[in-house]
Amino acid sequence: MKKILVPTDFSLQADNALDVAVQLAKKNQCELHLLHVLELPLHKVDALSTYNDLPEAVFFMKLARKKFDTLRSKSDLNGIEVYEHVEFHDIFKGVFQVCKKQHIDLVVMGSNGVSGLREMLIGSNTEKVVRTSETPVLVIKNKHDSFQIKDFVFASDFKEESKKPFEKALHFAKLFKAKMHLLMVNTPTKFLSTEEANTRIQDFISMRKALDYEVHIYNDATIEKGIMHFSASINADLIAMSTHGRQGISHFFNGSVSEDLVNHAKRPVMTFKI
Repeated sequence: MKKILVPTDFSLQADNALDVAVQLAKKNQCELHLLHVLELPLHKVDALSTYNDLPEAVFFMKLARKKFDTLRSKSDLNGIEVYEHVEFHDIFKGVFQVCKKQHIDLVVMGSNGVSGLREMLIGSNTEKVVRTSETPVLVIKNKHDSFQIKDFVFASDFKEESKKPFEKALHFAKLFKAKMHLLMVNTPTKFLSTEEANTRIQDFISMRKALDYEVHIYNDATIEKGIMHFSASINADLIAMSTHGRQGISHFFNGSVSEDLVNHAKRPVMTFKI
């Protein structure tokens, strides 16, 4: 891991994410990229005319720079290479563009989650990034004075499509020097016997004999509840899982466990795009 991106709206949740990103950057000698997204009509912004057709863009650009200066002054960024980016996009497009241009290895975002009707209709900015990001996303919900990962839950159905996300998760588990807890949740509608579940998981990790791990098959009413309840039972430091990145009508009807966890879990969540 060489480059970490922190999208920020300068809120408390974003500051919590930045604190974690700073700790990771210092431990791993990473560059830190700060991104602020101005959701202004991009077609009206003309860089050649210095935003003459959209004077409010100039105002918000200058305001963002001032806020970056304030952020630098109150954050312990000594010894870290820091780069600032301001993008005129939707948040998820801005994150995608910077990740692509800068070859970002990890996105760290803050979230306080959403619920009820607002969640159903629009979700959260963090959820949108989780759904679309090709880069792993670490979602921070609370303040962490010391971000230590000892118990790392990787929740999956352990099918073939999850192998690439698992390889990425394994990389971060090694980086954190954490023990992996491989979790399969059984629900009434998606049930496997213990023997079948164990066989599938062992086949899934057959080439990883040196992996420090434990296997867990957990029964619950839903996958989301199973992941949260199991993680609470072992006091896990991090939940990791893959996401399909469904959009549009497919996402509305099928939902996404990873996005639900981003909104509802109280502990950090890391997602990997399938």
